[in-house]
Amino acid sequence: MTYPRLSKSLLLSSSFESFQETGIPPPQIWDLPEKVVQFGSGRFLRAFADKFIDRANREGVFNGRIVVVQSTDRKRADLLNEQNGLYTLCVRGLKQGKPIEEYSILASVSRALSANQAWEKVLECARNPDLELIISNTTEVGIVLDSDDAHELAPPRSFPGKLTAFLHERFRAFAGAPDRGLVLIPCELINNNGARLAEIVLELAQRWELGDEFLNWVKSANHFCNSLVDRIVTGTPESEEVKRIQEKLGYQDRLLTVAEVYSLWAIEGDESLKRRLHFAEVNAPVIVANDITPYRERKIRILNGTHTIAVPLAFLLGNNTILESMQHPFASHFIEHVMRDEIGPSLDLDPDLVRNFIEEVLQRFKNPYLKHELLDITFQSTSKMRLRVVPSIKNYYEKNKQAPPLLCLGFAFYLRFMKGVEKKEGRIFGRRDHELYVINDDQAEYFFSQWKEINEDDKQQVSHFVDQICQNSHLWEINLAQLPGFSAKVAEYLIKIGDGIRHGKEPNVGMDPRQWFR
Repeated sequence: MTYPRLSKSLLLSSSFESFQETGIPPPQIWDLPEKVVQFGSGRFLRAFADKFIDRANREGVFNGRIVVVQSTDRKRADLLNEQNGLYTLCVRGLKQGKPIEEYSILASVSRALSANQAWEKVLECARNPDLELIISNTTEVGIVLDSDDAHELAPPRSFPGKLTAFLHERFRAFAGAPDRGLVLIPCELINNNGARLAEIVLELAQRWELGDEFLNWVKSANHFCNSLVDRIVTGTPESEEVKRIQEKLGYQDRLLTVAEVYSLWAIEGDESLKRRLHFAEVNAPVIVANDITPYRERKIRILNGTHTIAVPLAFLLGNNTILESMQHPFASHFIEHVMRDEIGPSLDLDPDLVRNFIEEVLQRFKNPYLKHELLDITFQSTSKMRLRVVPSIKNYYEKNKQAPPLLCLGFAFYLRFMKGVEKKEGRIFGRRDHELYVINDDQAEYFFSQWKEINEDDKQQVSHFVDQICQNSHLWEINLAQLPGFSAKVAEYLIKIGDGIRHGKEPNVGMDPRQWFR
């Protein structure tokens, strides 16, 4: 059966009345002014910021729509325009322990522009008196200084270059009026993203000699916010799943977007900023706070840190996804207790904030709709270990004066995961059972050379190997071997892991992971 394509005309037709479960946008939304320019057309912002603004519009709070600016291939911009800015958001996962699957048609996007094809139209948006907000998600490499960028280019090459030119156009259009500045919220996953973006814009403005008045206007009239975003937005479902959803909804949507239930948008700012961000009023996941460090710390240490320390263990025990790991008795026990007993208590944060987040993370890990591949998470494990896990190890020592057994066990599995057995075509491979896997890590060569020297039947050699790795402050920024008992505990576990792998021993899934093998 051929289904009609999602569009404004379809929504307004009488034939669409039966599809009430998708949350049809109210008619007044079509006439709202454009208040937001969004650099980035990817699925993350569609399931995140655009969803929050859509909800606020439905509640009669924000009352503004979004112009999407695409800097790469114009395909998504064309699709958005063909569908009149409409697309379907499917939210699915666990809510209070029960699976849910909810659909809504979002109408917060009014139109999409290709920066490369329609730069003058992008600049027209800068002259719009209704404009209040700029949002971006251009990936982490988007917020970088391009020394070869130029104001004369149409458009400038980099995102900060485009933004500088955009702000300069607004400055000129309104003669530097202080009340025409904007709130800018980058969603790129880098620390202090707002401050970094402002720094680059000001640097480009100076290089391009745009004048002191413009520089002062950028600083005084505009508000660059640091922000933290958190939501898993998956790719397009497989064809069979798309067919099922299409049959359920009764229409085609080439921009179908699927996301988990959980979301968090922490934006750094004071009460005056809060009053300007009206959409936050009706969206509980949007938090405006003077300091968003606690939210960043708990995410990096609990969510990301647990991923980093648990994935090598879960993978080497035969699991391929986070969901499989949460269904494996031994791996799931490890994941839950490393969070509850060691990572969470090591944080100097409000215990309730930590406890509630752990419950949310466990529910996210158990999401039956997500297939989060473990090997994807192992990308650059060494740097992630340094940034996400080592601080928890240090803090655990400060509070407990002893080695954290579960973190030591996870670290031992990480060392085992980093054991390369084969090198070909410039890549290093480890082995799980009879299968090879790629060790995708900048330190793969270093570990390959270190492991080559080890006779795993020689416990003294293994202990020396662990000690050498732990002493490498270049990797960890501290000497982990100086933490009493850490190297010895990791070595003890690594010896047991190697013995179990060589002799086909399975971990006793009924026992505490700290006891390890039978």
